[in-house]
Amino acid sequence: MKVRIGYGLGVEGLTDPERRFAELVDALEDHGVDSLWLSERVGAPAPDPLIGLAVAAGRTTRLKLGTSVLVVPGRNPALLAKELASLDVLSDGRLLPAFGLGAARPAEQQAFGVERGERAAWFDEAVPLMRQFWTGLPVDHHGPRFRYDKLTVLPRPVQRPLDVWLGGLAPSELRRVGRLGDGWLPSFCTPDDAAAGRVEVEKAAAQEGRTIDPEHFGALIVYAKDAIPERVALALAQRRPGVEPADVVAVGWDGARSLLERFIARGFSKFVLVPAAEPESWEAEISELAAELLPLQV
Repeated sequence: MKVRIGYGLGVEGLTDPERRFAELVDALEDHGVDSLWLSERVGAPAPDPLIGLAVAAGRTTRLKLGTSVLVVPGRNPALLAKELASLDVLSDGRLLPAFGLGAARPAEQQAFGVERGERAAWFDEAVPLMRQFWTGLPVDHHGPRFRYDKLTVLPRPVQRPLDVWLGGLAPSELRRVGRLGDGWLPSFCTPDDAAAGRVEVEKAAAQEGRTIDPEHFGALIVYAKDAIPERVALALAQRRPGVEPADVVAVGWDGARSLLERFIARGFSKFVLVPAAEPESWEAEISELAAELLPLQV
């Protein structure tokens, strides 16, 4: 099992983004962190993930580039397929796309133009279409939302296939991972939550005649250097009522290492660490992370 540790920004922005984003990207590349993950939230100051990852691709040669997650409902699957394939080609096959339905917030739904009840159906039609477009072959499709007659989308991704990761913990989300996903990357969950969810994902995949690579199970983990910030605790309370913040948010490097080891013991191997607060120096922060956590990579 190949353990890999990446780093994400969540939906928060950066102070002095022009300088500090470059500092973060360079530190991740220099210290051997596996990947950078950018999230999508229209109403938050975080950079657009595709734009941010394109900037990161231009500054690096090794760092993988993940979306955590990119919202599919509201986007034309042909154009999104081309954007992602282009990024994969220009980064020499370093793209790690993770998709989602978008935040269940009226403002976000308004921005994407898709009602909450319509998002799942849109997603379920668009993702298989994108896989077809990535083959480079003409696509015929006459569905409830999209109609294409012998449409070819180029370039093809370098990665063939280009694996698609999904998140989520709800039963419907776990079933969707089994039906449509190549990997699972949940957030705000305990190792026990993840282990139970994996059973449901693999069950759903088997029902569809599919299997998911055992190396493609991971988790997004928020960490705090000392106390858990109140805004993080409030966000968790809204997302997972009744879950104690200390059960899902790692505190200190020792806490992060311990939590990662518990996930690894349950067969999870791909991780994204997200800071609960922006550090004063990305170089110092990533240097510490590399020293404390990257030895877990095998």
